[in-house]
Amino acid sequence: MSVFAALVSQLASLLEPLFASSATAAAIVLFTLGVRLALHPLTRAAVRGEKARARLAPRVAELRRKHDRDPERLQRATADLYAREGTSPLAGCLPMLLQLPVFFVMYRLFSASEIGGRANELLGDRLFAAPLGGHWADALRDGGPLGAQGIVYAGLFALIAAVATWTYLRARRAMAAGAPDAAAAEAGAGAGMPGMPAMAGMAKVLPLLSFGTLITAAVVPLAAGLYLVTTTTWAAAERAWLLRVGGTGGSPVVAGKGGSRCPDA
Repeated sequence: MSVFAALVSQLASLLEPLFASSATAAAIVLFTLGVRLALHPLTRAAVRGEKARARLAPRVAELRRKHDRDPERLQRATADLYAREGTSPLAGCLPMLLQLPVFFVMYRLFSASEIGGRANELLGDRLFAAPLGGHWADALRDGGPLGAQGIVYAGLFALIAAVATWTYLRARRAMAAGAPDAAAAEAGAGAGMPGMPAMAGMAKVLPLLSFGTLITAAVVPLAAGLYLVTTTTWAAAERAWLLRVGGTGGSPVVAGKGGSRCPDA
């Protein structure tokens, strides 16, 4: 964590002439963009895998109907199908999973009072009027939702809500364009339980997970919330672009059948 703190501090020092007291916040945004850029090849691969899963979705649905009363055989048959085609129902989750350590380090960095036995100076840095180590509850106590700090959080929440709504509407349109059985089968496969009857409802529930970021941002330090809004905004824009160009510069991906079962993050 001390290495991470040093990187953020050095980047903030470089940005201070431009962003003054908000230099550390700007450093967090740039650092997050750097992480997302490094993960871009994996995201492209995930979209290519999504295109393959879209093509396989009717065959997965057929397997589900054929082996509906034998879950173990269904799971083996589905796994064999994905293996033969060189894809995986969980491949789309890899970029999201690789970001989790960065998020947790960011959370710890702006929650710890000391780093390496010394006072954590980053806690005093701010995004406009709000300290990066503060929480929304602190802002509500200090001026209320329309106070100087509350307005910073309001802007953060508004941006997260806008991205989540866009992601949700796109997912709903994709779901409406696809076959319900194929979408349910893919939802089950994405959860590691292909063909389970309970997975039929997951196809409808999963798009709502994008709003979970809004709840998370309300309880974590502002710095972690800033990381979340940056990474989700990048993810939504990147995914829309990759789906438009097909992930590899080819024809557009038809995301309506068997799209990624991982929320944009």
